[in-house]
Amino acid sequence: MSTAVRREASAARREELSGAGPVREERPPALFPGATGRFALFGEVLLTGLLVTIVGLGVVTMPAALAAGIRHMRRYTAADDSRLQFFWADVRRGLLPGAAVGAVALVATLVLLLDIDLARSGFLPGGPVIEVVGWVGLAAVALTLLAAAGAWTPETGWLAAVRAVPALVASDVAGAVYLVATAGFVAVVTWALVPLFIPAVGCAALAVVAVPVRRRGRA
Repeated sequence: MSTAVRREASAARREELSGAGPVREERPPALFPGATGRFALFGEVLLTGLLVTIVGLGVVTMPAALAAGIRHMRRYTAADDSRLQFFWADVRRGLLPGAAVGAVALVATLVLLLDIDLARSGFLPGGPVIEVVGWVGLAAVALTLLAAAGAWTPETGWLAAVRAVPALVASDVAGAVYLVATAGFVAVVTWALVPLFIPAVGCAALAVVAVPVRRRGRA
């Protein structure tokens, strides 16, 4: 193949991927048509992480921040209208009800961390077992927070999102493990260097969008 032909083929592929040119051959529709540009996707992940971090600075506001960030990433990867005004609209609608979810998650996290600390101190009988229970509890809190944030919509609200978590986990156990691993990744990189929380939580938002549809991509 000559250089001119290769250049022409590359230009046609770029136009096809951007939507500016015709489709050269029939193929299944992309799962994430808005995420074809790797650098653009990376930038959107960083932006989403920054937005989630800003809104989540109140700690109890983190559920609303995550839900708005996940919905923003879902719109972006689907090539829908992903203007930031929709992110802020989601924040306004989910902030106050989500704060109650955040308060419960915060109290549960603090209690579990205290149990783990006491178990390690040797003051409690059966310390190793209590520590394992504490870590499992933290994983459950993280999973519930991510899954509920992914299920939240302004129309159904937070109560329905939290109630949907058991069914979501039961229908996709492997996906639940992926979300727990995602939460662990965020915790580890933040512990290593606090500013890394921004890209890590952006990646978490993307993971919540991508994990439920991964099986469809293999079908």
